[in-house]
Order: sequence, then structure tokens, then C-alpha cells
Amino acid sequence: MAFADSLQLPHPLLSDYPDLKVIRSYGVLQHYLAEPSRLTARRAFFLIDQEGIVREKWLLEIQPALFPSDPNMEKVREITGKP
Repeated sequence: MAFADSLQLPHPLLSDYPDLKVIRSYGVLQHYLAEPSRLTARRAFFLIDQEGIVREKWLLEIQPALFPSDPNMEKVREITGKP
């Protein structure tokens, strides 16, 4: 079972490995702290609407950390008009 499938999310997840093109274009590419020669994505959350427009983004300053889900979901509800 793939990681994305194991989460049973109602939306798709993007895998950008191995080319890292999306990570680069979204500006979240960084060197892995424990192994500086390795590249990884900075933790980020992008809210993209059905037209493909980035409506909101959250970038974590402290790694590793969890996103506060309440502000994220509040913004989703605001944009979609769904409770």
C-alpha cells in the first residue's frame, strides 16, 4: 500500500520525487538538515482551488513541526463555502 493510500484522504497527494520540479517551483526546496547533500521539501501546505489557483499557503518556520489545522480548515471553509 502506498503512503497516500494509507491516509485515506478525500483528495490527491502530489509526489514530486525524483525530479523535485514542483518543490522548486513552489519555492520550498531546501537541504536536509541531517544530511546537507540531500535535498528535501520545506514543510508547507498549499490550498489550491479547482481552477488550479493557489489560494493560500502556509510555510513552517520551525522544522519539524505540525501545521495548526484549525486556521487551515477555516480558510478551506471560507473559500469553498462549505462547513
